[in-house]
Amino acid sequence: MEGPIRKCILSGDKQARDHLVRLAVSPDGDVLPDVRAKAPGRGAWIGVTKAELAKSDKKLHGALARAFKTQKLIIPDDLGERIAAQLQRAFLDRLGLEAKAGFVVTGGEKLDKAARSGKLYLLLHASDAGADGMAKLAQAWRVGSDREGSGLKGVTLPLPRTILSMALGRENVVHAGLTDPRAAKRASEALDRWLHFIGPDPLPVPCENVSQGASALPLEASHDDDKTD
Repeated sequence: MEGPIRKCILSGDKQARDHLVRLAVSPDGDVLPDVRAKAPGRGAWIGVTKAELAKSDKKLHGALARAFKTQKLIIPDDLGERIAAQLQRAFLDRLGLEAKAGFVVTGGEKLDKAARSGKLYLLLHASDAGADGMAKLAQAWRVGSDREGSGLKGVTLPLPRTILSMALGRENVVHAGLTDPRAAKRASEALDRWLHFIGPDPLPVPCENVSQGASALPLEASHDDDKTD
């Protein structure tokens, strides 16, 4: 495992902290997601899916009470939705940063050229992308990466082109690709966390190339800092 290791308070599984989701508590006792792990004070980590979280009401309260050392906790009914929204925002923000750095290519011709020249490291499709367009780009990618005959397809995002376009600051983005391996890894890691949490329900997502909007969290330091967080 890479990076600091944390234990999920629900499953007991240990993973790198970047694979988990941090929860924090406000001074009023509200339990809120802190997916960027920036809020001060104690934190609790979960590695379960949204569906698993929804089934763990009683266990979650007890686990959080032990983690935060208080029974005065308010767990919002829509905690899962808030986490999903923050994870989606984190992925889109990461994608936007990579685009500003010049590592994102859009447009069929540019993507085809990058794919066939072996300079494509992550291929993304909007949920409303056409099957023909996805197939053509996937084929070009397989050819350029010497993986013909494999099932390499890229990732179909559970997001329409309107959202993908806004994230990249461009018009009508149906397909996007990352042309730098480190940028692709960073984007894949953010995407992995989001897709793992929301699970397969929103859209079947082929993840052959994955390494496998919420507002800011208004928290204050209501507890002593926990060295393990």
